[in-house]
Amino acid sequence: MGAQTPDATEAEDDFDLSDVNGRMCIVTRESGSPETLLRFVAAPDGTVVPDLKRALPGRGCWVSPSREAVDKAVAKKLFARALKRDVKADPDLGSVVERLLVAQLIGMMNMARKAGQFITGAAKVEAAVRSGEAIAVFHSQDAAPDGVRKIDQARKAWHLGTGAEAEVPAFHLLTGAELDEQMGQNAFIHACVLAGQAGEGVVKRATLLETYRGTPRVSGAGPKSQ
Repeated sequence: MGAQTPDATEAEDDFDLSDVNGRMCIVTRESGSPETLLRFVAAPDGTVVPDLKRALPGRGCWVSPSREAVDKAVAKKLFARALKRDVKADPDLGSVVERLLVAQLIGMMNMARKAGQFITGAAKVEAAVRSGEAIAVFHSQDAAPDGVRKIDQARKAWHLGTGAEAEVPAFHLLTGAELDEQMGQNAFIHACVLAGQAGEGVVKRATLLETYRGTPRVSGAGPKSQ
């Protein structure tokens, strides 16, 4: 794809399915900002490539952050129309995007860990929630219900005790096996992130992955079996 430049989106993206305030999804025709949409470009060989960092040069197009929207764009051949060239979209592009979103989330978790903004272990997570330090909680999808429940109680206690507008969000995005595969010895069962650029980046990417999957956020002992 060649070198990526931080300003490529503003400087080189001349595709403008947009209103004056942002971009427009090629599927739903709803407008949004670059931060709330997924960008795609065409590689030199004509393959449609996700550009999650919005940094690849050239003409781009935008899709709402949902697996359904990406699958629909592939099925209806909307990328060719939007990019104004003969392009090839992988039938499995929706899965490719999801894997990239997971990898992006894990990378940010590792960055937050190095910055001291990612804490693991049920007791430490519970303490961080009760103290008001935690800005989001993460559980493996197969975490023991008792451990999740204790942290949920801490979330509720902090919320009631402070009168905050909302509870600290809790995410159940990956199984223990998936976390082991992605993070190795840094994997976790229960974790939380603290305020700071890296910690807030984790929450942003977790929210995007959750939105992309179209699954409602789960409270309590973890997601129901599919």
